[in-house]
Amino acid sequence: MTTQSRPLQLGLAVAAALAGLTLAGCENKTPASEQVSAGTHLDDAVITTKVKSTLMADSLGKGGDTSVETRKGEVMLSGFVDNQAQADREVQLAKGVEGVTAVDNKLMIKDGKSTAGNVLDDSVVTVKVKSALLADDSTRGTEFAVTTNKGVVQLSGYVDSADEQARATSVARTVEGVQSVVNDTSIKK
Repeated sequence: MTTQSRPLQLGLAVAAALAGLTLAGCENKTPASEQVSAGTHLDDAVITTKVKSTLMADSLGKGGDTSVETRKGEVMLSGFVDNQAQADREVQLAKGVEGVTAVDNKLMIKDGKSTAGNVLDDSVVTVKVKSALLADDSTRGTEFAVTTNKGVVQLSGYVDSADEQARATSVARTVEGVQSVVNDTSIKK
């Protein structure tokens, strides 16, 4: 070991220890049966990245518009697609990614063509819904994927309880511009 690498190794050891203490000090309200290890979180993040990359690289699809979330190897695809063939293609591509144990298809078919005004309005509604969920003390807003098409808001992701699902729907419905809410969240197992 060189003299120059010792400070680097010491710095890395201190950073790792501090990260461990920080994680140990975090309050965890999730029951032990539903908790996921740090390794599983990392594996899930890698799977999510691989699935997103696969969808975006596909020349036939528009995977960049699809939300991808992973929990314990199960991938949830959500968002709006143009047709059933696109949805089926994205599901097949996701199933082909190493580490994926199952695919939960929450993709919704768009209702006709959107105008530039629809797209802009939907973007504003999506931001407002995300902001409302983040501001609400009863929901963990960062846990939700929110997509909007012509005022129809789709909520997806993994939540802790049916109460959190219901609260998220209620919060989203109060946002100006929301026509309806489809809550496609799943309760953590």
